[in-house]
Amino acid sequence: MDKSTAKTFRRDRRKKGMRKTLSGTPTRPRLSVYRSLQHIYAQLIDDLAGCTVASASSLDVSAVAKKGGNIGAAKEIGKALAERAKQAGVTTVVFDRNGFRYHGRVEAVAEGAREGGLLF
Repeated sequence: MDKSTAKTFRRDRRKKGMRKTLSGTPTRPRLSVYRSLQHIYAQLIDDLAGCTVASASSLDVSAVAKKGGNIGAAKEIGKALAERAKQAGVTTVVFDRNGFRYHGRVEAVAEGAREGGLLF
């Protein structure tokens, strides 16, 4: 097993452990964050209905996020997601870091969402 495969395997194992206890509901959806090398994605998921309530990514956020996957762009994505969540009638969420460390871009998305008005 090469290094990148082992890294992905460990992240998936952490993700499965966290998802045993985390679940999104219509009143309190799950804020799931995915971080790739180039971009960052965040979405609010209602696990009971199996649908996405709102989403934002570095691919669709304004010109501030032109750099793609940096911390500034991640914070803007969190704010944009919070704005879209308010339009959908959501104020509280459960944060799902998706197996990634709560550090850097993942933390910036959470801070941006808090600044935008979401409660964790």
